[in-house]
Amino acid sequence: MLACLGLIFMTQWMLLVAQTYDWQCTNWEMSHSPIQNLMLNWWKTELSWISTMNFTKYQCSMAVGNEVVNIQEKNTNCVIGTDLAFPLHNGANFSVTAEGTNSTYSVTCKYIPQGINGSVIENFSCVIYDLSLMNCTWQAGRNAPGDTQYFLYWQNSRGGDVMECELYIKDENGRHVGCTFKNVKIEKSYFLVNGSSKNSLIQFYDTYIQLYKIEKLMPPSNVTVSCNSSCTIQWQRPQINHSNKGRCFKYEVKITSKGNSAEWTSQSYIKETSTSYIIQNPNMKKKNVVKIRAAGHNCEVSEDWGEWSEAVEFGNEEISSSVWILPVVAVATLLAAIFTVFFCKRTGYWKAAFPQIPKPKNPFHGLPDINPQIMECRIQSVTS
Repeated sequence: MLACLGLIFMTQWMLLVAQTYDWQCTNWEMSHSPIQNLMLNWWKTELSWISTMNFTKYQCSMAVGNEVVNIQEKNTNCVIGTDLAFPLHNGANFSVTAEGTNSTYSVTCKYIPQGINGSVIENFSCVIYDLSLMNCTWQAGRNAPGDTQYFLYWQNSRGGDVMECELYIKDENGRHVGCTFKNVKIEKSYFLVNGSSKNSLIQFYDTYIQLYKIEKLMPPSNVTVSCNSSCTIQWQRPQINHSNKGRCFKYEVKITSKGNSAEWTSQSYIKETSTSYIIQNPNMKKKNVVKIRAAGHNCEVSEDWGEWSEAVEFGNEEISSSVWILPVVAVATLLAAIFTVFFCKRTGYWKAAFPQIPKPKNPFHGLPDINPQIMECRIQSVTS
């Protein structure tokens, strides 16, 4: 069992290396050019070549679709770099132009990814939350064989260490469909999802992501409200682990109020950079609830709205007359009844209003006692 697992791992790693680490151009037109052995170091995004002639300068370029990046170099290698490189899963054209004193040579080579069409993953996305945790998820390719397994590699900066996911998220079949990362450093990063299958070559997917753009901002903290003739709402900016600039945020202040009716009304205000908001002439007869959330503003901070803060209440809800009038009437009626009963009993009006009913007279009251035996004899004589 262990041997099989080891073989599968080695197979997928060899496929990864074969596809994505060092790629050499095999364009036959280069055979007659003084520029030979054009190679790409995948993880460094570095082009290198051998020149059989002396040239004064070189220009290398990378083109993906309509996007092109050009680099000027004096040596036989050029690093395109994280900020300029494009994803390669859709293919790319690499060119090198060499200029000498009396001559110019140029070569172009097209990189075409290998693998079954439709085997590449779909809907890749990542989100950063709780300052330094990151979740990435994807779906299996529509035409991927049933035994396809996917592996996620990422590089926090081009030229840095390549790391494989340590905590995969799996579906019911054990296939990797996501990954959780810890202690993530916020900067532009490169992601590669490679696949392996027993009998098929699986297309890879790669992308660059500015990690601050996918960060779910924490809520503002320490929200307080102090009121006199006006109410001042204050808070502290959200915690982030890649910037200490307090003026990198804008805030949405949402105030919800409840008056005499059971309905709540809401108003929202946008504050840029400031961490306080003043309510002039507040209606303190209403119950008010304030919540605040933040988004990036003119900095490398996510422009999406973050989490809402905990709700903070201020003001007192005014009790409607329809609510308190019934209890007052009930209490007043009860007190009036008690007073009337007490007054009537003290003044004798109670007996006049409610005279005592005489008891019915007992018809047998006052008759002489009769001996039961004599009574029995009289009854017998009457019957005989």
